[in-house]
Amino acid sequence: MAYHRILLKLSGEALAGGNSFGIDAERVRQLSCEISEVAASGVELGIVVGGGNIFRGLSAAARTMDRVTADHMGMLATVINSLALSDALEQIGIPTRVMSAIEMHQVAEPYIRRRAIRHLEKGRIVIFAAGTSNPYFSTDTAATLRALEIKAEVIAKGTRVDGVYDKDPLQFPDAKRYDQITYLDVLSQALGVMDATSIAMCRDNRLPILVFNLNTRGNILRISKQERVGTLIH
Repeated sequence: MAYHRILLKLSGEALAGGNSFGIDAERVRQLSCEISEVAASGVELGIVVGGGNIFRGLSAAARTMDRVTADHMGMLATVINSLALSDALEQIGIPTRVMSAIEMHQVAEPYIRRRAIRHLEKGRIVIFAAGTSNPYFSTDTAATLRALEIKAEVIAKGTRVDGVYDKDPLQFPDAKRYDQITYLDVLSQALGVMDATSIAMCRDNRLPILVFNLNTRGNILRISKQERVGTLIH
């Protein structure tokens, strides 16, 4: 069986491609083509994109800033990424709506839960921008909140590795990958897959999280079909 409704969480770095910052147009085009395959299969898709490729509230550049100001700058970075992804999808014929938690009527719709659900039901991909509009909350928490609000069946979190490991596999060759793991184990082992707030919210509401390698072509479509990909947190 395929999922009916998915919340896809992408890091801002996923749009940077091989660059350390900014937006790589070719990488965004590739992602859009993969996402379009999922949309064509009839799966309803909401997306949350981070802003780390442009500005992160907890980055070194923000250390001398007021935390609230820095977080607001990070939220605006997610709007830029959301518009870039929306444009790439629209160029290949996929209808989208960017909905922002911070009102900016000239560039995005304000986030209204029932309107977002109607867009999904009409086959549009909804890209949720500007986090929750509140400082001190990450885009992981925003993704969890939006997933719960739109009644998504799973959060699919794209990363650079193919699942959850007991330690960083990019630094430790002997790292062990989990096929499945519980919310409590992720929290107790401080595995850093998503922030603790988002993991706890998923646990309390029984919302599964699927962590997968975004760089493997076709993984998003495989997830939509509930094929075995990555690590399931449940």
